[in-house]
Amino acid sequence: MEPSTHESPSFFDRYAYAIKAVIILVLIMVLLIPTNLIQSVIWERRDRQEEASKEVSSRWGNEQNITGPVLAIPYKTNTSNYVYLLPEQLKINGELLPEKLQRGIFTVAVYNAKLQLSGTFKREAMASLNISPSALDWEHASLLIGISDLRGIDNQVEMKWNGKNYLFNPGVVSSDLFSDGIQSPVAINPADTAAFSGNFSLELGIKGSGRISFSPIGKTTTVGINSSWPSPSFDEAFPPKTRRVDDKGFAATWQIQHLNRSYPQSWEGKKFNIHSADFGIKLFLPVESYQKSMRAVKYAIMIIGLTFFVFYFIELSQRRALHPLQYALIGLALCIFYTLLISISEQINFIMAYIIASVLTIGLIIAYTAAAFKSIRIAAGIGATLTLIYGFIYVIISAEDQALLMGSLGLFVILALIMYFSTTIKWDKLGQKNTTITE
Repeated sequence: MEPSTHESPSFFDRYAYAIKAVIILVLIMVLLIPTNLIQSVIWERRDRQEEASKEVSSRWGNEQNITGPVLAIPYKTNTSNYVYLLPEQLKINGELLPEKLQRGIFTVAVYNAKLQLSGTFKREAMASLNISPSALDWEHASLLIGISDLRGIDNQVEMKWNGKNYLFNPGVVSSDLFSDGIQSPVAINPADTAAFSGNFSLELGIKGSGRISFSPIGKTTTVGINSSWPSPSFDEAFPPKTRRVDDKGFAATWQIQHLNRSYPQSWEGKKFNIHSADFGIKLFLPVESYQKSMRAVKYAIMIIGLTFFVFYFIELSQRRALHPLQYALIGLALCIFYTLLISISEQINFIMAYIIASVLTIGLIIAYTAAAFKSIRIAAGIGATLTLIYGFIYVIISAEDQALLMGSLGLFVILALIMYFSTTIKWDKLGQKNTTITE
């Protein structure tokens, strides 16, 4: 009887699973190429959305900034220079009537604002200038209101000044404060203190899109705005003093003092930027599908890597091998998830698009796994694992403030699980090849 012999495994047999692991890592890196292309698609779609928004805004009205009224008084000696006087009190109350306009598949938020402006001017505010009243041309004084897009004005603006009515005309007497606006001459008798320190009130109807802002030019500026828009975004520089936001809309009030800004109540010429303290409201569209899609794509390497790790451990534990081409097909299915997400989220809300894209992708991989391994049990396990992964990713991209914390903790738990399962594998037995013993 001849002694039993064992055939020594070849190099490739001994390190087959190590070589497979290297191939899988290379595949993961290669699959980052289509994910980068998908990011380019997201940027392209976002640019198209911005183009659609600009096109709608150009017809309806752009973002509006309201500044004024400001009293402009020319020099008698040099009419190209002006002294500017800001109101002692400025009150703005109004309502934003919002609409959603469609440009193809894109939605643009626009509004029709109905504003009431009122306040008072005081001559004492000019005392700090040390300018003689006789050096000013009071009879050619003008009241200016800066409006960033005059196309949005939808009413004849008429002002009541000390009981007298004045109509506004387009244009401004000087570009020291703003380049676009309306003006009304207000002849003032410098000897008539009552005529100078008078009250004003006017109504302004204006259309715009996206955002409306105001300049706090009063020594005390009070603004109250209400609207049926349920998701406003307020400037953080001057947050509202009071606010109410619910499903029926919002109501907000501001009270800003002259100490909160960097320019005085009166000055000569072009010395200060009157827009340095502007504040406003943005009609925020809550469905930021492109932003969330971009955040989801950034986790592509984690989804692909974890999925491949799961399949690799199944290979090791079940001794059932997948061809590298099969890994590549599964990786492409994971990449197609993002194109599904982007295209579907343009039609419906993001969470439903995420669910639909996830179900389609997971369903495809489950069916492919069942056919590849000839096992419903393994396919079901893969489906459950992918469901947990996609659910975890959605929680991360939805939780903006806690995204880093949740992502770090999640990755730690996943790494711990991978390390645990790796201890159950008999690495020293991998690659051994049993041979037939002959006698």
